[in-house]
Amino acid sequence: MSFQNTDVRIYQHGKAHEDDIWITIFLLTTNMLSEVEAKELLSFLTLDTRPDVKGQATEYILGLSGNRDGCRYLQTKPDFLKALVTLTTDPSIAIVKDCYHSLINLSADETMHQSLIKDSDFLPMLFKNLLDPEFMFADRICTILTNLSRHVKTCKEVFKAMQEQEIGLAQIVDIFCTEGYNNQASLHYLGPLLSNLTQLPETRHFILDKERCVVQRLLPYTQYQASTIRRGGVIGTLRNCCFDHAHHEWLLSDAVDILPFLLLPLAGPEELSDEENEGLPVDLQYLPEDKEREEDPDIRKMLIETMILVCVTWSQCHASTNTQPSVSLNH
Repeated sequence: MSFQNTDVRIYQHGKAHEDDIWITIFLLTTNMLSEVEAKELLSFLTLDTRPDVKGQATEYILGLSGNRDGCRYLQTKPDFLKALVTLTTDPSIAIVKDCYHSLINLSADETMHQSLIKDSDFLPMLFKNLLDPEFMFADRICTILTNLSRHVKTCKEVFKAMQEQEIGLAQIVDIFCTEGYNNQASLHYLGPLLSNLTQLPETRHFILDKERCVVQRLLPYTQYQASTIRRGGVIGTLRNCCFDHAHHEWLLSDAVDILPFLLLPLAGPEELSDEENEGLPVDLQYLPEDKEREEDPDIRKMLIETMILVCVTWSQCHASTNTQPSVSLNH
């Protein structure tokens, strides 16, 4: 069984250190640090440090986190990781932003995952801030959680942390489906996070629970034009859930009617004959001339894969009723 998972692009950032006051720090950090130098740099990464000194130090860590060698180095320095987490509470927005971007970079490297989640405060801190509707860095948190949940091992750790914090999947889905939940963050990356979490049977069972109507709430986002990330995350979620063949008949029934939501993004402006239109689901008949096909190739691929999964069951259902449905797609 193969599940779709998602990670995000690494932020890479670095600024020239032009101020003569900071030449010493720059010279120390152009190469990997000795133990003495590392200890000195670490002393700058505290809440009590002067903001200008602290800002230079976090800028350097951000640049270091943007390359593989730098990530490997930081992997051996758990105190630096702990300092980054602590500084996400700093009063300086610029410093907090640098820290979150560093954590995004580090979480994009699979070898860093265990080092990050070893800190018992890390995942609880992320979820606490994610739920805060006024937290301005919630999008960065979604990105970190998406990266950490990409592989099954750490995905389980993320799910476990949710349970320990008494955060249910229902709460995550509610936030995702609530327009403007956080006026300072789009929360689009909750889509890929849900997609990654559906690697786990517990998440698939929740989403496919007939009494919860979760699938029905997610289906409209297959055509969410404002964000490829959100749209792709939902389609990845549906794809993963469709590996559970036992639910196909329900997904294809009038209770869900998943097929038009998979087909419509793939349909283009091509003019079809009356006979061809009659062979399509009602929602796909006589589409307007300006209808645009899904432009993202990865999303198109996931849509087709999902259709292949459910259409095996669909064909079997129609074969048992001696009907011969015809669905036409122009590529």
